Amino acid sequence: MKQQVLKVHPNDNVIVALTDLPQGSMVTYDNQQYTLQDNVQAKHKFAAQDFEIDADIMMYGVLVGKAQSFIPKGALLTTKNIHHAANDFFIGERHTEWHKPDISKFANRTFYGFPRSDGSVGTANYWLVIPMVFCENRNLEVLEEALIKPLGYGRNRIYANQAQELIKMYKSGSDVSQILNAEMPYTELAPKQDRLFPNVDGIKFLVHNGGCGGTRQDAQALCGLLAGYITHPNVAGATVLSLGCQNAQVSILEEEIKKRSPLFDKPYFVLEQQKVGTEAELLSLAIKQTFAGLVLADKNRRQPAPISKICIGLECGGSDGFSGISANPAIGYTSDLLVAAGGSVILAEFPELCGVEQNMSDRCVDTANAERFSHLMRTYNERAKAVGSGFDMNPSPGNIKDGLITDAIKSAGAAKKGGTSPVVEVLDYPEKVTKPGLNLLCTPGNDVESTTAEVASGANVVLFTTGLGTPTGNPVTPVVKIASNTKLYNKMRDIIDINTGTVIEGEETIEQAGERILDYVIRVASGEIEVSAVRHGQDDFIPWKRGVSL
Repeated sequence: MKQQVLKVHPNDNVIVALTDLPQGSMVTYDNQQYTLQDNVQAKHKFAAQDFEIDADIMMYGVLVGKAQSFIPKGALLTTKNIHHAANDFFIGERHTEWHKPDISKFANRTFYGFPRSDGSVGTANYWLVIPMVFCENRNLEVLEEALIKPLGYGRNRIYANQAQELIKMYKSGSDVSQILNAEMPYTELAPKQDRLFPNVDGIKFLVHNGGCGGTRQDAQALCGLLAGYITHPNVAGATVLSLGCQNAQVSILEEEIKKRSPLFDKPYFVLEQQKVGTEAELLSLAIKQTFAGLVLADKNRRQPAPISKICIGLECGGSDGFSGISANPAIGYTSDLLVAAGGSVILAEFPELCGVEQNMSDRCVDTANAERFSHLMRTYNERAKAVGSGFDMNPSPGNIKDGLITDAIKSAGAAKKGGTSPVVEVLDYPEKVTKPGLNLLCTPGNDVESTTAEVASGANVVLFTTGLGTPTGNPVTPVVKIASNTKLYNKMRDIIDINTGTVIEGEETIEQAGERILDYVIRVASGEIEVSAVRHGQDDFIPWKRGVSL
C-alpha cells in the first residue's frame, strides 16, 4: 500500500499528506494515530499535536511558523492559523565535515564539451549579440530577422500552420463558433534547419530594458552581468551594440570582462551608433562582423573533458509541497556527487534561504564567508522591509495553494537543493564562480532573474525543479526542468525533462534519483540531449535591478 503521510524530520511537529485525505479519516505514522479534523489535500500539512497560540511550528527540523490560534491535533495548517516565523542566526563554529557520497559510478566519466583558452569547458557554443542599452533593442530585432533563418537557426513552428487553417476557414465563411470548435493540426516541432555553421548552436540576442536611467550601481551590475555572459564557457564570441551616451559604457563592460577573464581572447566586436553614423551603416557593419565571428566560432569542436568542468546552477520555480521532499533533495544529492567529483555548484535565491541561515552559515569554510553571507541576507531583507515587503512575503499564490504557506517552509525545502557539502565561497550578484564546490550567490527568488544571474556566474547547466510547471529557460545554458510529482510530469511533458515523483511514490530513493539526474546532466553537457527549454527556444533573460525583487 502506498504511504499516505510523511514526517520529513524527526523533530517536526507537522505531517505532510502524500495523497488526498478526507476529513474524519484516521492515518497512522510511526505507530501514532491521527484523526483528521479537516480535508487535507496532497502536499499540505496537518498538526501532529495540539498547538497553543504562538506555539512553534517545526518542519525540516527548523522553525517555520507560529500558531495564530489554537490548532488541534489532526487539523489542516493554513495561512489563517499559522504565520511565518524563523530563528535568528549568528556567526558560530564552522561545521564543514560532510559525508562524501560514493562517486565510483562516475569516477571515469567525461563529457564532450567546448574547451576555452581560460581552462573552462562549454556545454554549448553560442554567439551573442548584446545591447548596452535598451535604445539598441530595435536594432537587435532587425539583426535577428536578418540572420536567424538565413543561417539555419529558425524553426518552423506548428502554430503558423494552425493560423493558416483558421485563415482558410474564415475566408470560406466559417463563423466564430465553427472557428472555436475547429480541429487544429498538431505535430511535433519541425526538425532544425540545416545550419551554415554546424558547430555553432545559435545566435542569441540578449534584449533587456536597462543600461540607462536608474543608478550608476545598476549600470555597473548590468555590465558585470553582460561580461559574465561574454566570458561564459558556452559562448564563442559577441557583437556589442552601444548607443554611446548611456550609463552602461563599453569601458565599464571591458573592465568587467578583464575581472573575469584577464587574458580574454574571444572574437568580440563593438559598434557605437553615435560614432558610426546612420542606422544602415551600423546594421551592415554588425551583420558583416557577426558573420565573420561565426566563421571563427564554427572552428570550435567538442572534446572529452572531466565532469569537474561542469558548473551546475540550482533553481526552483513554481514550487509545491512536494518540491522539498522529492525534486530538491534529489538535485541536492546530484550537487554532492558533482562536488565530490571536483565540480562546481551554485545555490542562489537568498529570500528562499530564510530560516536556514544558521545551517548555511555554519557550513561556510571560513568566518569571512559566513560574515558575508550574514551581511547579504540581513541587508537584502532590510531593504525589502523598507518598502513594505520582506522575505515573509516571498511565497506566491501558487506556492500557497500547493502547501508552501510560509516563506520558512518554502525556504527549508528550497535549501535542500544545496545538498550537504561545505560552502566554499559566498558571492554577491553578479560575481563569478572561481572555486570548485558549493557556492552561494545572492540573487532574488524570481525564477528568471535568478537563473539569468547563475549563468552569468558560470553555470553551464541549470537544474530547475518545479511542482506546478514553468517553461523557464536561458539563452546560452541548457535548463533541465525537473518535476516534483508524476501528475505534473505527465500533464506537461512538453516542457518537463525529468520526473522525481518516483520518490514520493516509493519507486526510488533520493540517492537513486540524484544519480539518475547527474547521468542526465552529463548527456546534456555532451550535446546528446536537447532539453525542452532549448527545443522550444525559451530564451529568458532578465537582469536584476538591485532594488527589491523577491
